[in-house]
Amino acid sequence: MTSAEILTKWRRDPVAFVREVFNVEPDAWQILALQAFASDDPHMKRISMQACAGPGKSTILAWCMWNFLLCYVDAENYPKCAAVSITSDNLKDNLWSELSKWQARSPLLMDQFQWTQTKIFHKKYPAYWFASARSFSKSANADEIGRTLSGLHSKYIMFVIDESGDIPPSIIKSAEQGLSTGPVFGKILQAGNPTSHTGMLYAASTILREQWHVIRITGDPDEPNRSPRIDIVWATDQIKQYGRKNPWVMAYILGEFPESSINTLLTIEEVMAAVDRQMHETSYNWSQKRLGVDVARFGMDSSVIFPRQGLRGFKYVQVQGLRSNEVAARVMSAKTKWGSQAEFIDGTGGYGSGVVDALLQAGVATHEIHYSSSAIDQAYFNKRSEMWFEMAKWIKRGATIPNDARLIKELTAPTYTFVNGKFQLESKDQIKARLGFSPDVADALGLTFALPDVATTVEMDLGRPRQQLKHDYDPLDRDNKVD
Repeated sequence: MTSAEILTKWRRDPVAFVREVFNVEPDAWQILALQAFASDDPHMKRISMQACAGPGKSTILAWCMWNFLLCYVDAENYPKCAAVSITSDNLKDNLWSELSKWQARSPLLMDQFQWTQTKIFHKKYPAYWFASARSFSKSANADEIGRTLSGLHSKYIMFVIDESGDIPPSIIKSAEQGLSTGPVFGKILQAGNPTSHTGMLYAASTILREQWHVIRITGDPDEPNRSPRIDIVWATDQIKQYGRKNPWVMAYILGEFPESSINTLLTIEEVMAAVDRQMHETSYNWSQKRLGVDVARFGMDSSVIFPRQGLRGFKYVQVQGLRSNEVAARVMSAKTKWGSQAEFIDGTGGYGSGVVDALLQAGVATHEIHYSSSAIDQAYFNKRSEMWFEMAKWIKRGATIPNDARLIKELTAPTYTFVNGKFQLESKDQIKARLGFSPDVADALGLTFALPDVATTVEMDLGRPRQQLKHDYDPLDRDNKVD
């Protein structure tokens, strides 16, 4: 068989391409996706993969891209492909690294194509025969987003959108313009987790269902065509623990859209319920008194000292423009006045190290916490993610917090993603860009969850009468809440 005949065969049968070029056997759902990719059916021009977590959706996108780049060429026309994701880091860490991995397994692809972090191109025709990585920031406006895919024209054209749950409709509109020029072969492939009721993944499965060929990929233990890459024992345990109607289970295990978007950690209803709760002292005074201290990083940011005991979050102290020793003095004052038994200081980037050192010199042993450090529970991407998720559980479990407008805004701001099997909270900088201020207050409260709560007794309260240790704020006096 000649080289041209082999390429024609692989073009018509990408399943054979995967088997022969990469020496692997695709999963059942991957075979269906590869067959849909090669189909001439107009309904298959737009393929949407609605996936649970971890089934190999980036792998299938990489296989299709390599099949396209190698096989869709003739004497006068070269293939062009654009791969898109919400940020360059996301694209680099997922799809683009997957492309590199599979190229490394094929001497044929290594011989013909050059791989870089932003582009894959044929070594002889780099300007005409390529796939490019294109991204935009979450803060990009409609015009910037629309230009992401502009200027891509060819007889053979392909648009690949990874993690499309967060992709706005303007990206798809740009891709559609590429298809409107009448390519012989034109495809739009998107894949993502069904976490949000906004974006093109949801639209493709609902209002635009007639225009898209939708493939649902599930880890449901009860479905025979489930992805074998999802551990069936783990999936069964999660369903038993949380229920099949749990939003997280629906999105990340079953591959189904929940009744509402799940990428918001706390809803305004959940936070306001915590604001409105009344609580007797006996509901929380069994627990250790703690201070969470988020240390200012930049001139406009604030250092925040947040007291918490069990299910009660008290009024916080917010200061600005203070040096490390001055912040430490405020922490000492709060500790002495309230009788806190554990202090958790934000040491990320070294900003809080001076505060920790000053407290140590004063004879106060504290916990220095780094947001990027490893979580205790390996379900979380880092320590900050773990603390915020524990805080969210606390609020949903029946906690009460001050009626403070800034705190409410900060608690309801963050979103989260599921990265490499772990929950990852949106970064502090991303939240700041959206809110216009850093979430220092909520981070300070979150620091009190760096370690699990422990019980305490009256006798442990530094030997002083309880009435001397009470905070100025009375949890039962609703007139004392801060507006």
